[in-house]
Amino acid sequence: MAVAGGLVEEPAEPAIQRLHPIRTHLGRSIVVLAAGLAVAGVTAVALKRFYDSLGVVGTALTIWAVGLALLAAAVTVVLATCGSMAVVRSVRAGRLIPEDRVAARVSGAAATDWTWYVAGLSVTALVLAFLAFFLSANDGAVRHQYLDWDAIQEFLPSLWKGLWLNIKVFVVAEFLVLIWGLILALARIFPGKAGRPVRFLAVGYIDLFRGFPAIITIYLVVLGFQAGDVPPFNQLEGETKLFWLCTTALVLVYGAYVAEVYRAGLESIHWSQTAAARSLGLSYAQTMRYVVTPQAVRRIIPPLLNDFIGLQKDTALLSVVGLLEVLNRARLTSNRLFNLSPNLAAGVAFVVITIPLARLTDWLVARQARARAGG
Repeated sequence: MAVAGGLVEEPAEPAIQRLHPIRTHLGRSIVVLAAGLAVAGVTAVALKRFYDSLGVVGTALTIWAVGLALLAAAVTVVLATCGSMAVVRSVRAGRLIPEDRVAARVSGAAATDWTWYVAGLSVTALVLAFLAFFLSANDGAVRHQYLDWDAIQEFLPSLWKGLWLNIKVFVVAEFLVLIWGLILALARIFPGKAGRPVRFLAVGYIDLFRGFPAIITIYLVVLGFQAGDVPPFNQLEGETKLFWLCTTALVLVYGAYVAEVYRAGLESIHWSQTAAARSLGLSYAQTMRYVVTPQAVRRIIPPLLNDFIGLQKDTALLSVVGLLEVLNRARLTSNRLFNLSPNLAAGVAFVVITIPLARLTDWLVARQARARAGG
């Protein structure tokens, strides 16, 4: 403080503090806490309604009661704890303003973080509540149609057989697509005037099969090749013939998509790499094989995995031509039982396969980002 003319003057507040006032967000934290508790209540009511709609008795009913009660309690405790932390941090920020403005700002920011935690968790709880209300609708008729445990249990042996066929088609098609897509990509960027016919054919193929719906291609290849006795497929019989026809249809479709992924990777390699390789005496084919393609493939692994996730799911389209994969088996079981639970089980089986591939893609993207940042 300074004394001037007998008056005591308070030190001026720094400009940075005037421009960025401290916010405790106490009112918002209280509202968020109340909203979180309300969401917890809605979730508990939804879970109770779902419990009442269950068609199980005895020990199974007790297990469901305990599990749903623990879930409702967990939602309530988590939302209440996060909301309370937001309020506590806000109050602490208000108390620290006269003493330590920096600590007050830190506490206010922490209160904001806790309110966002409550918001995100509340949305998750509302989704859970919606699912519980949806499945318990019409006195549990909706739940019975989608989650009939007896129907799912009856379908499980057939599910494993069908899913194994899906996996075999996916793995074989993926291997062939990698080769065919690379051939198309190299043809797509073939240099010079003499390469124009090759480039024209590659572009025509890619445009055609990217524009054609996959299900139409499957129909034309599988049914048409069988009706026309197209060699060499006419030498095959039964399930083996159908397997290779279906795989060929998927390769034709996804080869066009993967070719464009390859092309993007090949064209992302700086021209100096090609120039250096050619100056060392390598031919164009050797340059592409030993210099450009290895670098390009490392860059395009994440988008390739995304295409393979799509390929894995599109194996379900093969059910329309009679392949007894998992979706076809689920449909047959559903028609016999008049229940959609086997179809839901088939969908879950695809998700179980897809999620690890998606997480692997995320990990590879993050690793490449770290490598670029480190370089």
